[in-house]
Formats: sequence, structure tokens, C-alpha cells
Amino acid sequence: MSSCCTPDGSCHTGDAKENAETGTATAVGDGHTTTYKVNGVGSAHCQGVVTKALSGLDTVLSVDAGIGTGVVTVVTGGAPDDSLIARTIEDAGYEFVGRA
Repeated sequence: MSSCCTPDGSCHTGDAKENAETGTATAVGDGHTTTYKVNGVGSAHCQGVVTKALSGLDTVLSVDAGIGTGVVTVVTGGAPDDSLIARTIEDAGYEFVGRA
């Protein structure tokens, strides 16, 4: 598995912008909020890749991937499918660690 980001958080695209803050996701209606640990999200580019990949899933209402924190918060329309979320993150080139 590969990522555009190196272990030190820099990105080979030249985008070394980092932000240690994590955002929060607010569930809407019957949405379920789940926080995951993901390795390799060290730049705004990586954040966008993970967000786009997860947002493409039918059950996902919103995604908030923290840059450099390894925290990805996902709001789903029902109970989250952890295996589908893990596979989607890994297919995007990042390491899914599990629920945070």
C-alpha cells in the first residue's frame, strides 16, 4: 500500500501544509458518527483523497479527515460498515488502523 505522504507527514507532491487540529462531524437525523484511525493523512492533498473516497460511498453523509492527526470522522445514514470503510481507505492508498 502506498500514499503520497511520507512517514514524517510530508507529501511528495510538494504540499507540506500540516494542521494538527481535528474537526468534528455532526450527525444529521438518524446519522451515526464514527471516528477511525488512519495512517498517512499528512497533507491537505491526502485529506482530500480520503474525503473523496469515503464520500463516494452511498451510506456516507459526511467525512472530516484531520491533517496529520490520523483521525477521520465519518457520519453514515445507518450503522457504519467498518469493513467497507476500511477497504475504501486502503484502496485509496492509506492504512486503516481501526476505530479510534
